[in-house]
Amino acid sequence: MSNNIENLSGWQKFIKKMTKANEIGKEEDIMTDHDYDGIRELDNVLPPWWLYGFYITIAISIFYYIMIFMGNYNQDQEYADEVAQGNADVAAWIEKDKKIHPEKYTEAVAFTDAKNLAKGKELFTSKTCFACHAADGGGGIGPNLTDNKWILGGEFNKIFNTISKGGRPGKGMVAWESSISKMERQQLASYIISLQGTTPASPKAPQGEITFPIK
Repeated sequence: MSNNIENLSGWQKFIKKMTKANEIGKEEDIMTDHDYDGIRELDNVLPPWWLYGFYITIAISIFYYIMIFMGNYNQDQEYADEVAQGNADVAAWIEKDKKIHPEKYTEAVAFTDAKNLAKGKELFTSKTCFACHAADGGGGIGPNLTDNKWILGGEFNKIFNTISKGGRPGKGMVAWESSISKMERQQLASYIISLQGTTPASPKAPQGEITFPIK
């Protein structure tokens, strides 16, 4: 037996010490009388690694109880501190992001100048808005954009939101906020606003219950 132990590597000796596993040839010495459907039970000791882990958890529990009773540890305060730190981290990230993407944190406004409206018209064509609303905004599959009846609202911010978030479910109007910039969505919404009150070639009948006055 001693020769067998001496022939083991350092790692094997460590494993044997931490498990106290009995050799297969010695299992008869720890065999119990318990028999379950032909399966007999061995009276193995608990592995030292398991006992050490159990003792460590007991020591940690005692430490926590001492800290609590002495007033050095408070779960409510710990939670509040972590929330405060989380809020501070978010605020710091937002401040950093504002410097990189300032347009994300400014209010969307309608453009009225020729340059931005021309860009909006270009987007209206390049993003295939005309496929549903017609090139002159008179409507087709989608509603007429030139009258004063709107399904989701005809104000600039409503149109901007519809372009950003998409139209009604199942109607095919996709959300563009992940595809085009905020500036481009402002330009597109501004161009659509400029179509109100114009006279399309084949205007579709008004749709929607929201009336938006045409200027």
